[in-house]
Amino acid sequence: MASDSHGTAKPADNGRAPAAQSAEGICQGFGPQTPRDIGSFIGENAASFAMAPPSAAMNLCNIHTHTNAEHRGPGFSIPAGGSKQGGYLCNETRDLTIAEQIDPTGGHGAFEGIHPGDTIEVHWVFTSCNISPGPGLGSCVSESCANPTLRVESQVFLVVNDDNALNFHDFAYAGHMANGLHQPQSLPTGTGNPIVFRGSTTGPSYTEATCSPYQVTWSVRPSCAKVSYSSINSWAANGNVFGEIHSDGVRELATSPELLAPINF
Repeated sequence: MASDSHGTAKPADNGRAPAAQSAEGICQGFGPQTPRDIGSFIGENAASFAMAPPSAAMNLCNIHTHTNAEHRGPGFSIPAGGSKQGGYLCNETRDLTIAEQIDPTGGHGAFEGIHPGDTIEVHWVFTSCNISPGPGLGSCVSESCANPTLRVESQVFLVVNDDNALNFHDFAYAGHMANGLHQPQSLPTGTGNPIVFRGSTTGPSYTEATCSPYQVTWSVRPSCAKVSYSSINSWAANGNVFGEIHSDGVRELATSPELLAPINF
């Protein structure tokens, strides 16, 4: 869940002080951080907040992507670039066919920052505010709702040059409403039961030394799925209300136990 990588407004900080930093370089006084290894349920951060309602009971406010998975999970555990700083790749990356990795655009796709063979993590951001979806996290707040309850539904995809793979438009917004709420056309299924936990916003502007103050309920699916490269390009080329034409970078994995919430089932 990117913070302000597009230069768009972030949710109001409601007077929160900047992060204090410990001698070990870990920020102090903040709630649990994200991303994390969803295969590990340990955590020592005792800060608690009410879990968000199911996404179907909230308004979709933003959809964006990160190139490489920000989280580490059972289905995306290969360090990109050999370290946690670069995020993670889907485990099936090494098994892709040559055809699946061919770039039919010659490197000039409409959605910048991704190519066939890449791993992306898609974030569907939901808010308790009565808003309309739009660019950045500023779309998740309003003047009358400056401190919303936030939820992120996450799916990691392996981008392939194959139109028989999942169609990204099936998970897009396109003005879809359900029970009076803004909703995606659908959310991915068949990639395992989501791991649900308390965390924060993500994106490369935050680290273990510079924590995000925002409270987010996360729902991260543990397995990858293949998605059609041409469908993502089409989503960008035909315009989307989020103004998304470029995939974001990743925030380094949070591994310090004091920055992680325990995951309880």
